[in-house]
Amino acid sequence: MTQADRPPEIYVDADACPVRDEILKVADRHGLIVHLVSNRGFRTTDRPNVHNVLVPDTFDAADDWIAERIGPGDVAITGDIPLAARCLENGAKVLDTKGKAFTEHGIGMALAMRELMSDLRAMGEVSGGGPGFTKQDRSRFLGALEQAVRR
Repeated sequence: MTQADRPPEIYVDADACPVRDEILKVADRHGLIVHLVSNRGFRTTDRPNVHNVLVPDTFDAADDWIAERIGPGDVAITGDIPLAARCLENGAKVLDTKGKAFTEHGIGMALAMRELMSDLRAMGEVSGGGPGFTKQDRSRFLGALEQAVRR
């Protein structure tokens, strides 16, 4: 079976993922395989379609594991912009945990903005994080993931 002939698999950058339950709900509904990739221990599941992947606690180990395995048609869930870029290069669809799709057209701007914000934080010009995670974010994510796996 070629990559194009099989259903998509979902790869989750799971360490700080607030939408694991939603991912599992969609995966169960469609019979999809999910890879929950983390460098920290987390509560595992006994679902046969869910692979709990524990990677070493080294820089970018989870990102590398995902980027080396994800392929065309698969779906990545991450807020990590460099990982999103790597997944897009491999032909995958990429969503952040609020349901925003990363695209080949917009990833360059996202990487540039990430770099700018990093520089501004280092200079003390910007502090704090973004807005909190809301029910609307969870709902938007669920709709976006459902749409991504149906395509």
